[in-house]
Amino acid sequence: MDVRVADTTTEEATAIARALATRFGERVRVFAGRGEGEPIAESDPPDGAEPSGAEATADAEAGPTEREERLWDEIADIRAGGPEKYRQRQREAGKLFVRDRLDLWFPDGLTFEDGTFANFDAWHPSAPDTEESDDRLPADGLLTGAADFEGRAVHFMANDYTVKAGSMAEKGVEKFLRMQERALKTGRPVLYLMDSSGGRIDQQTGFFANREGIGKFYYNHSRLSGRVPQVCVLYGPCIAGAAYTPVFADFTVMVEGSAMAIASPRMVEMVTGEEISMDDLGGPAVHAAESGSADLVAADEGEARSLVARLLSYLPDNADADPPRTEGRAPAESPEGIDSVVPEARRKGYDVRTLLDRIADERSVLELKPDFGSEIVTAFARLDGRPVGVVANQPAVRAGAIFPDSAAKAAEFVWTCDAYGIPLLYLCDTPGFMAGSGVEKEGILEQGKKMIYATSAATVPKQCVVVRKAYGAGIYAMSGPAYDTESTLGLPGAEIAIMGPEAAINAVYARKLAEVDDPAERERREAELREEYREGIDVHRMASDVVIDELVPPSTLREELVGRFDFYETVEKDRPDKKHGTIL
Repeated sequence: MDVRVADTTTEEATAIARALATRFGERVRVFAGRGEGEPIAESDPPDGAEPSGAEATADAEAGPTEREERLWDEIADIRAGGPEKYRQRQREAGKLFVRDRLDLWFPDGLTFEDGTFANFDAWHPSAPDTEESDDRLPADGLLTGAADFEGRAVHFMANDYTVKAGSMAEKGVEKFLRMQERALKTGRPVLYLMDSSGGRIDQQTGFFANREGIGKFYYNHSRLSGRVPQVCVLYGPCIAGAAYTPVFADFTVMVEGSAMAIASPRMVEMVTGEEISMDDLGGPAVHAAESGSADLVAADEGEARSLVARLLSYLPDNADADPPRTEGRAPAESPEGIDSVVPEARRKGYDVRTLLDRIADERSVLELKPDFGSEIVTAFARLDGRPVGVVANQPAVRAGAIFPDSAAKAAEFVWTCDAYGIPLLYLCDTPGFMAGSGVEKEGILEQGKKMIYATSAATVPKQCVVVRKAYGAGIYAMSGPAYDTESTLGLPGAEIAIMGPEAAINAVYARKLAEVDDPAERERREAELREEYREGIDVHRMASDVVIDELVPPSTLREELVGRFDFYETVEKDRPDKKHGTIL
């Protein structure tokens, strides 16, 4: 069989020859372009391969017809993607060609692909009234379909950056919309593998502002939100309209070298006069640490796939399904050492991750947005195989006080966990919400409100552990006793109060203490007042007054949490009958 394809590399031609030889059981030669010349690749069928049609009756002609062979030639040409020079640029940028990327994600192959021939008549040399040119538009630059990913059936879309820089036009938009709408019907997760310069400006008629145009991407994102997990991976620049898909997705992974921004650096300079690189405008460092739009950053394409595999392992297929459980594992560190991890001194910092190492199953903690709002740790983890969402104050960063960014991060995480039925574990060790003119301007009240609202509205089982201090409205945001929490547990030395002893003494007794002339006497009296205050807020008093449900020995904390999450697994909570709240 002889096959002719448009401009291609020897490696791609060899792959095409091998695939067709295996399918049809005969020798295949691949030629470049329309002209004469030597084949650039050829392949014999593997041993034992039989020609298609070998089981037909003896008087029937074996093998595919010439008409089918022409179709396979067209498919092979489409799968070769855009012009070779653009494929070469992808390689130079350290990025995979989109179909090689799909091979990485789905090594067993696709379940199916939709719209392979999208826009075929507009560009293909075999189409009527067209000529072969450098302006190739195979699949209209956007691939959609379904595949098996780590044992899960998923929908996918992937931009082909070799076609007009991954830009989107009418036929590709139609494919994208159909994929989203089918996901609503199937209730299966969606993967967006993004590498797009945005809408195809020179072909915007028919897709930009139409009822079924690119704007409906985000309408469908909104309908899918909380219904099925949407995960987006960024491989290159995603500009303008393309940048909304990653921020609408439930989770976004940025590969180093990728970027997302509302406009390109060229457009920014034209509008504002600012000269800036793509990386400084919207690279991973910007969105991981400053905007909070990136949940995770991957060093390369392989790590991105691994991170998404871990991420989906905590999530159900849809809001009606249960989160997947695994075999439980012991923690990386013994729970016996929990009490030694938490310092007795309330002001001494420590890394709350060391506490998680003694509570969660080994290697089960996946932290999201670690560099954004890092006063709070948000992470998925497992307790005896059960997925849980962890919201933990981080005393190692600004004493674990809650700032606007960390409040916003926690609110979004709680909201997402509740949407997909993932129980919540709060580890409370905070002096409360930060005060000051700076945080007021940054919206501490607005963001704090959202965190408290998300905690209040969540209907999944919740447990709160007062690890050390719970001052001010921090106990509210961290799902304290008033927030329909299944359990509020305390560790030895924990305190719950409007404010810490030092601040309280200063607020209530500052004037009286100032009247004591002798410094030694003033210091003695101040220490005495602190101790009296501490007696009223100590965890033993809280347990005695049944403010908390139980004061537990630290070494039993993991056991307590596992048992309580098991017991409350099927709890149902009623919420007021209304359309929705107005806070988020």
